[in-house]
Amino acid sequence: MSSTDRPTGAELIAAERRRQIEVEDYSADHDRASGPGVLIQAAMCYATPDSKRVFRGGRAPIDWPWTADYWKPTPDDREREMVKAGALIAAEIDRLNAEATP
Repeated sequence: MSSTDRPTGAELIAAERRRQIEVEDYSADHDRASGPGVLIQAAMCYATPDSKRVFRGGRAPIDWPWTADYWKPTPDDREREMVKAGALIAAEIDRLNAEATP
C-alpha cells in the first residue's frame, strides 16, 4: 500500500488481473487464444478517454476486438478504466512470455 493507504496503480492492476482470472475465468489459455495484439487493442479502448472513443452504431467502440457484450465501460470512473487497461496489458505480456517459452 502507498503512504496514503490507497493501493498503488500497480497493486490495483494486479488485483484486477487476479479478478479477471478468478471471476471472469480469463486464464492464460484463454488469453493465448486471443491472438497477437487483441488484448492490447482492448486495453487501448479502455485507456482512451470516453470523449475520444469512436462509436459507429454500436454499444462498443469501433476498435473493440470482441462483441459488444464484453465491453464494460465505467465512464464515471477513469481510474477503474485505466486499471482494466493495465490488467489487459499485463495479460498480453503474459501471453507474449508464454508464446516465447518453448
